Amino acid sequence: MTTIIECKDLSKSYGKVKAVNNISLTLEKDKIYGLLGRNGAGKTTLLRMLNNELIRSEGEIKYNGVEIFENSSALENICLVKDRNSFDEDKKIKDIFTLAAISYKFWDEDFKNKLVKKFNVNVKKSFKKLSRGGQSIVGVIIGLASRAPVTIFDEPVLGLDAAVREEFYSVLLKDYEENPRTIIISTHLIEESSNIFEEIIMINSGEVIIKESISELMEKARLMVGNRENILSILGSNIRIIHEDKIGGASIIAIFDTLSEEQYEKLKENHIEVSQLPLQKLFVYLTAEKEGEE
Repeated sequence: MTTIIECKDLSKSYGKVKAVNNISLTLEKDKIYGLLGRNGAGKTTLLRMLNNELIRSEGEIKYNGVEIFENSSALENICLVKDRNSFDEDKKIKDIFTLAAISYKFWDEDFKNKLVKKFNVNVKKSFKKLSRGGQSIVGVIIGLASRAPVTIFDEPVLGLDAAVREEFYSVLLKDYEENPRTIIISTHLIEESSNIFEEIIMINSGEVIIKESISELMEKARLMVGNRENILSILGSNIRIIHEDKIGGASIIAIFDTLSEEQYEKLKENHIEVSQLPLQKLFVYLTAEKEGEE
């Protein structure tokens, strides 16, 4: 796969606090990434640096191999839709769309018009008169219609009800199939959006702790219920246990590691129930493990 964004030793400090701490990662062309992290983990800081609207303290960010700093050509190809949009609240929606059309060189006006109709947006209203969900829809439309090679959504569905959120995911996937690009979605609604992600980037305390394809990630995330001694005997001492609990007389053990076929067979023989650990739980346990929480 072709690398489109490369970050090397990227950091952002506010005084003595490092919001982003020495991150190095590559993002590939035409892939959908899920960016997960707790509040204050550094997600928005990272995304704002990728869009060059926040000056980094250290490190490099390259788009197609070229540094993005003071690179207007690169920035025409990156669209960031923020959770709290920076639009002039007194402007009418139609004027906000006009400005976006000027900002992104791959802007698709016909697609914008279709989305305005689909989401029933009154373009004659001023931005401040929209509900929180209505404001989110304006951002969603700009992100989708920008057709930017790198399109970033930071909490794009705030204020939207479940039906409209589902419509957004559906439109995004359909358009991605027809017009591939690199998409990054930062969200707290992990389970409902997980089926659209190809790769997960998990960030905690300003550091990337996971960057894996979702298929590989979920293959290693397992939940086991049964006798604790039997489970631990089969798993071995080197297995990565990320959470333990009890229900009645049974132990519940969550792991994040690769098991052999032999281990699966032994677990089955010992009547130990094995199931996939949901992505939401995996996220909670891994970030708690990092912070040393119970």
